[in-house]
Amino acid sequence: MQNSEPAAETEAMLRALELAGRGVRGANPLVGSVVLDEHLQPLGSGYHRGAGTPHAEIDALADARTQRADLTGCTLVCTLEPCNHAGRTGPCTEAIASAGIARVLFAADDVHGPAAGGAGWLTAHGVDTAGGLLADAAHRLNHRWREATSARRPFITLKIAQTLDGRVAAADGTSQWITGEPSRGDGQLIRARADAVLVGTGTVFADNPVLSARNPDGSDAVRQPLRVAMGLRRVPGDSAIRGGRFRQLTTRDPSEAAKLLYDDGVGHLMIEGGPTIASAFLAAGLVDELFIYQAPLLLGSGAAAIQSLGVASLRDAKRWALDPHGGAAVAQHGNDVRLHLSPAPADQPASPQTTPSSKGPSTCSQE
Repeated sequence: MQNSEPAAETEAMLRALELAGRGVRGANPLVGSVVLDEHLQPLGSGYHRGAGTPHAEIDALADARTQRADLTGCTLVCTLEPCNHAGRTGPCTEAIASAGIARVLFAADDVHGPAAGGAGWLTAHGVDTAGGLLADAAHRLNHRWREATSARRPFITLKIAQTLDGRVAAADGTSQWITGEPSRGDGQLIRARADAVLVGTGTVFADNPVLSARNPDGSDAVRQPLRVAMGLRRVPGDSAIRGGRFRQLTTRDPSEAAKLLYDDGVGHLMIEGGPTIASAFLAAGLVDELFIYQAPLLLGSGAAAIQSLGVASLRDAKRWALDPHGGAAVAQHGNDVRLHLSPAPADQPASPQTTPSSKGPSTCSQE
């Protein structure tokens, strides 16, 4: 797209990008949208809040209808190409055309195969459609989602609970509990968003985790993730992890594990294993989002949170950026501090991120 858009449309896209950043990362991209009237004045706005909720475009259309029922001739500005696929929600393309929207401007194309093609569908149905407005900012916003989607693997979140000196267990092996209840409760909210939660068989034998998702009151959440054990040792039949939907991956290869789960329909994988599993996924470059819960404790010895990553020189260090999207990048939970980070984009290696057919998850990009 050429730099010929009216300033109002650029401002609308900046607003959509800001709104997109309020969503949560996972199987779906962060997406925001703004509806403009015939005079390019804002009528409504919205963003995608997570799996199963209205897509950003639908949210913005609903907000605009609180101002006026008839949206004929309006412009819709969106950070991602509208989806053209029916999953848990219907295609955004059909809703846009049915609303009478005359023009759609989007920033980035949708790389998720089942949902792609929205721009072509809209054009074929008489909606003036153009892409590329502030595309670089939109790509940075979702650069890891795009990488995971293009690689046909789940979006992967890693959670680590550690001491100030980076230990996840004391010298005698004790690890429950390093962090306090507020941190563990926050971790449960992240777990509830994931399609699957993975630990290594070493963690299964050492801690016998349940890996269920629980509500703040301690009751089981309605939606439970698949419980996954990764490793060559067979998980015993009486292990707590077998108390829900369970799968064992008899491999030590993170890439193979990710592919197997993606082929099984997992779009968002959460890693809660110990240092061996965490380090393997980090070394393979497969972690898209990192939550570190740091407790005000010092052990001086014991198991380190991260093992060797194959980094021999500081110049080769794996760089991360504070991620403010979906909540604060740095937050306090009781006496603990939580850091939310994402791998630094290649074009911004040391600076924080800012907002400006096979099997696999058969969902719309924003589901």
